[in-house]
Amino acid sequence: MYVWFLGVMVLSLLVSGQALAEPVVIKLTQTACQFVEVESQDYAFQTKKAEDCIAINQRTQDKRLALSETLHLKPGAYVFRVRNRDVPYTLGFWLRGKGLDRFTLPSVSGGGIQTDGFKDYAITLKKGEYLYSCPLNPTPDYHLLVE
Repeated sequence: MYVWFLGVMVLSLLVSGQALAEPVVIKLTQTACQFVEVESQDYAFQTKKAEDCIAINQRTQDKRLALSETLHLKPGAYVFRVRNRDVPYTLGFWLRGKGLDRFTLPSVSGGGIQTDGFKDYAITLKKGEYLYSCPLNPTPDYHLLVE
């Protein structure tokens, strides 16, 4: 009977959500050479290939990063839902620790995001400083702070 009682308690905790918290979904939209949500505006850059973004970023990245917002989150489980709004080639996502924290903090990466498609990247974030970007649609390295 004691075992049954413990099983019922565990099941009730799981059903009530106290033991398993749903990850928070962070939606990010990519257009050519940028993530829209963290920059001060959608610059409507035009690209046909990733190399176009390299040239655009050389001219504009410093100013854009100065105006971009740092994403502030608490430690915990997240799903980064990354959408390719209109870039005519396959995109990806890379979230990693900043500096030496790249070797100690969790990271997630992947590609395969087609035009007008999205992909989810699940990660449990710990306290620290992170960067995120898209190497396939070269974007600046945006800042994320987990406090």
